[in-house]
Amino acid sequence: MLSHLADAMSQLIAIFIQNLPSVLILMAGLWGIHLINWFLKGRLCYLGIYPRHLAGIPGIVLSPFLHADFNHLFFNTIPLFILITFMLVPGWLYFWLATASIVIMSGILIWLVGRKAIHIGASSLIMGYWAFMLVNTYQHPSLFSIILGILTLYYLGSLVTHLFPAGGGVSWEGHLCGFVAGLVTVWAMPWLITNILLPLLR
Repeated sequence: MLSHLADAMSQLIAIFIQNLPSVLILMAGLWGIHLINWFLKGRLCYLGIYPRHLAGIPGIVLSPFLHADFNHLFFNTIPLFILITFMLVPGWLYFWLATASIVIMSGILIWLVGRKAIHIGASSLIMGYWAFMLVNTYQHPSLFSIILGILTLYYLGSLVTHLFPAGGGVSWEGHLCGFVAGLVTVWAMPWLITNILLPLLR
């Protein structure tokens, strides 16, 4: 058993190292967008989700790439870096499919039920990834998924507190909608792979 665990950890570390440059590029892109927004004095933030208003529809896709300030982005970067690294273990196509599902589904939910404010930030995507990783461990138990689930819970377990209302202009609805989107995405992945991913690869 210990030898299998050691082999699995070695394979995971190799995958992490292989994907590290690409993950860093994704993070650099996020910071690059924020720098542009900073130079524009935050004008890109108006592209976020404004619930139940036509002007807020583009934000369904764009909001995860926009942040209010450097502090907001910094505290999203760390969990996002960890979770993207974990989500990439099954491969890039799987990762992009799950990401698209979480972004679109959480964005639509925020647009439908969010409070009247501009909702921006990658927090909904982070919560979606977090829910996905934990539930995937239960639904599809394997040595890889169990290790990743334990690491996710150990290092990011405090994210559960983000599902409840908080002050300071925090979009807790975005957190909750992202979490729900992650749960649904785990359940929907077989359908998404069969009906979306495989036809694209043909």
